[in-house]
Formats: sequence, structure tokens, C-alpha cells
Amino acid sequence: MIHTGERYINPLTDFGFKRIFGIPFNKDLLMSFLNALFNGDPVVSDITYKNSEKFGTNEEARRAVFDVYCTTDTGARIIVEMQNVYQDFYKDRSIYYSTFPIAEQAQRGNWNYELHDVYTIGILNFTFPEDKHSDSNIFREVKLMDTDSHEIFYDKLTYIYVELANFHKTLEECDSLLEKWIYCLRNLQNLMSRPLALQGRVFEKLFKTAEIAKMTTEDRRAYELSANAYRDIKNGMDAAKREGMDKGIAIGTEKGIAIGTEKGIAIGTEKGARAKALEVARKMKARGLEDGMISEMTGLSAEVIKKL
Repeated sequence: MIHTGERYINPLTDFGFKRIFGIPFNKDLLMSFLNALFNGDPVVSDITYKNSEKFGTNEEARRAVFDVYCTTDTGARIIVEMQNVYQDFYKDRSIYYSTFPIAEQAQRGNWNYELHDVYTIGILNFTFPEDKHSDSNIFREVKLMDTDSHEIFYDKLTYIYVELANFHKTLEECDSLLEKWIYCLRNLQNLMSRPLALQGRVFEKLFKTAEIAKMTTEDRRAYELSANAYRDIKNGMDAAKREGMDKGIAIGTEKGIAIGTEKGIAIGTEKGARAKALEVARKMKARGLEDGMISEMTGLSAEVIKKL
């Protein structure tokens, strides 16, 4: 159920993210966010949405379903993915996803293999394991690099990751358009009106698009289902962390505080997180969510979900 007093949708839900960035009517919102993220290189002056469901080269090949997939007026391909839960092979997944817009550029006949730029953007509601002891890493831009010269070897394949969990600025502290966008992604559902600091046509449209009262009955129901799924997985992961900490401390105490605590927390958190993910997945499946969405939101494999 939509919480009483909640005026705007949560952009971190599947429905909310796609409503804001994933429909042609709101392409100016996506372009604003992309230009803020790219900081002028490249400049996105127009985009065309493409089919977000991609299939492999044969019927047995695994498919990929993107949150947002578009091309720019210069031919660049851009994938934008919202990910709420860390997966062990998330980096592998983002690399795998980037192969689809590369492969689709192949041309029949005499082709010289020239490719357009491909960008894979991950909006992450978590931090990478290597960043768990630091809250300073918010942006990661990854390209193919020559390990000897430390220079970019190939500049047409780019991965950009935005770790929302490491962003702690207040709106008054946001100096750039990108920081204001990230603030909205993290806080929109908690606001009751558009702040004075978020002026301009783009943010005016963002708040109108996100207003729950202006949605159709069908959209409200779809958002409610998506919001419930988001709360289930978030509550489950938060509980798993707490349980993991408790179990980890107990294990660490038995084996020695100096060494055992860190290892124990890791063991307890991992086991607790999986148990909670399974519990949440069962609830989501009972509510009729598709296996693919459940897999993306819980981090569990499709094979595990099918057996539930």
C-alpha cells in the first residue's frame, strides 16, 4: 500500500525509475540526467528509445532486459540500469549487457567493423565491496586501459557506476546539476513539495511526472506493487545485515575478537542475506511478480526462483 502522506513516487522502484526515465514523453528528463553525468563529453542533444529486451544469437542464448536503452543522434548506444541489491557477479552482468549494443551494430556484407560508442550506466543503491569501508566513492568511470602506459586503449566502450549509498549531501550542499539529480533519486519520495533549489523546466516536469495523485488508477496499482516489492527487498536486506552483525559478533567472540569479528560478520551477513533474499522472493512470487524482476531485485538466480 502507498504510504499515507507520500506525494511523489520513489525513483528507486522499478516503476518509478522507468516512469521518469524510460518513456519517450519524458526523454528530456533522461537527456538532462545523461548530460549532467557526462559533463559535456559527449553532449546528448536527442535520443531515440529502443526495445529494451534483447535476445542472444539463438533460442537457447540468455536474453537481457534493460531498464532503459536508447541511441543518441550521433549513434551512440546507452544502457541505463537501476540496481537496488548487490549481486556477486554484478560487474560481469554489466559487461555482458554491453555486448548486445555492440553486436547489434554488425552489418551484412562488406563492413569495416567501425562501431559507435557504447555506454553502460549503473545507478546503484549499494556500494561495491571494495568501497564498503569508504563513503567517498560515488562515481566510477571505467574504460579499457593499457596497463603499462595507464592510458586509455579504447574510448568507445564506457561503464559508469553511480553509488547512491555513498551520497550524503543535503540539497543546500549540491553544487552541480548532477548532484541535484542524485539528491532527487535518493529523496524524492520523502518530499512534500518542490524545493526552491530545484528550479527550471526539467525539475518542474520531474515533480509533475512523479506526483502520485495525478496517476491513473492502473498506474497507481502498478506503482503500489513495485513499491511493495522495493520495501520487501530493502527491509529484508536491512534485517539480514542486522542478523549478520549479531551472528558475526558471536562467532568472532568465540574465535577471538581481533580476527574473528571481521570474518564472523562476513559469514553471518552472507548467510543472513541469502535467507532473507529467499524469504522476500517467496513473497514477491506470491504477489505475482515475474521471475526476471524477482531475480534482479533479490540477486537470486532464475534457477533458484523457479524452485520456490
